[in-house]
Parts: sequence; structure tokens; C-alpha cells
Amino acid sequence: MRIGVAATPDVALPTLNWLLHSEYELVRVITQPDRKSGRGLDLKQSVVALWAKENKIDVVKPLDFDETKSVISDLDLLITIGYGVILPESLLDIPKFGCINLHFSLLPKYRGAAPVQRAIESGETASGVTVFKLDKGMDTGPIYSQMAIDIDSKWRSFELFSELSIIGVEAIEQSLSQITQGHLPKPQVGQHSHAGKITKEEAKLDWAADPKEIINKIRAFYPAPVCWTIFRGDNLKITKVGALSNYSKLAPGQIGLYEGECLIGVSGGALVIEKVVPLGKREMLAVEFARGARFGDAEFCG
Repeated sequence: MRIGVAATPDVALPTLNWLLHSEYELVRVITQPDRKSGRGLDLKQSVVALWAKENKIDVVKPLDFDETKSVISDLDLLITIGYGVILPESLLDIPKFGCINLHFSLLPKYRGAAPVQRAIESGETASGVTVFKLDKGMDTGPIYSQMAIDIDSKWRSFELFSELSIIGVEAIEQSLSQITQGHLPKPQVGQHSHAGKITKEEAKLDWAADPKEIINKIRAFYPAPVCWTIFRGDNLKITKVGALSNYSKLAPGQIGLYEGECLIGVSGGALVIEKVVPLGKREMLAVEFARGARFGDAEFCG
């Protein structure tokens, strides 16, 4: 079977590595065009493009759907993994067996752009992956394979992504076996939910909110877009938090250094802040930031 993979982020690498050494023929990798990034705005290739070059796999970076059509016309199957481009319906039946997607949720829950982040934000204790056949809807196609995993209560989104990318390999393997044997995918069943794209405004923390919701949001939105608050008029990113403390002398949003820990007051207690990124600076331990900031008696984040 001649297979192409359309992908951009590093979560596609476990599947690519497996395909490279499998019985299937990995013909081509399709990824997004190089993007300007960093302070110098230098053009950078996706990690998938770099992987393809390192492994001597043909890599293409289509600029439009006509170009995409030309590079999938000789494939038996196209696998998409976080490609970042929604393929039009007119392209989906061009490969012999169509197009399948590795999605990082147990569909029909968390359809959309940010399933991992929304699952953690919502306090889910389990997640998984789904391999389904692409159709004209947003993550609505029939399913070939699903695999579930428990979510560790301390995982941030990048850690859950990593675990899901690993079990995704087995889900892809099962799906390819079903396709080669002529098995048809099964329609999605159950209540669906939407995992919309995350905005920077959403990542602003409300210290009066439920403490568990605050913790989940900080876990969910790391490494992007990263939760933030305002301290002394500047943006302060909160990248990692610990447990809730029963220290009750801080009002919601009040920040202080107590017994060697940086705390911010929340409803019913305080939250241990472990790592932060002050405006224009590197990520640092919150206690290091606190010692340099020399908090006053009543300073607030908001």
C-alpha cells in the first residue's frame, strides 16, 4: 500500500517512524510551508519536514489545493496527523482508500482544533485517540480504531500529547489492517462535543474562579498559549503550578512568598506557583521570581 502522511507537529513522528519500518510503503510526506519564527523571523521548517529529509523521504509543502491534489493522486491512502489544513471534500476520495485522520480524543467527544487542551481544561480523567475516515464534516467521519488512556492529574497538555502519539501508532496499525482486509469503518455514536481553538484572551487567569478550574487551565494551556496574569502592570505567564495550600491569609489574586513557596490566593486557600515567565525574561522558578520581586504586604495579580 502506497501511503502519504500529511502532518506538521512532532506528535506525528512516532507514526512516521513506525511506517518507515513497516510493511507499508511510505511514499511521501506533506507538510505546511516554512514559516517565519523567532526574533529574527527566520524561515523554519516543520519538524516533520526535517524528519522526512533526514530519512530521505520525499517531502512537499503545497501552497494551494491544486498542488495538494497533484501530490496525492498516486497514493493508495493519505493519513493526516495535525496537518493544520482542512482538506476540501473534493480531495478526500482521490487516494484509492481515501484519507484517514489520527485525532487526539475519543470521538465524538472533543471534535475540533484543541481536543487535548480542552479535555484537560474540563478535568477529564481519561482520553484517547481515534482513527477515522475523513468526510466533509469536522471530525465526523466513521471510525476504524480507538484506544483509550488514563490522564495523570499532573500532566500538562504536552505530556498527554506525547502519550497519545505513542498509542496512536497502534491505532494506525489496527486501522491499516482493517483497510487492507476490506473492513468498513463504523459510524460515530454518542454525544458529541466541540474543542474549539484557544485564544490568548481565554488564557488570562481569573483568580476568583474555582481553584480546580484554575489548575486545569494552567495544565491545559501549556506550552501554548500559556496562562497569564497581570503583575505590577506587566504580563506574567504561569507555566506550572503545584498543589492547593490551605494557607488562608491571601485574598484571591494576592501574591506572596511564604515558607519558601510562592503562593497566589484563590477561593478557600492558595495555589503553589512553581514556574513563571516574567515579561521579556526566561522561564524561572517562581520562588526565584518572588525573591527578586520583593513582594509587598498586599500585592495582587489580576
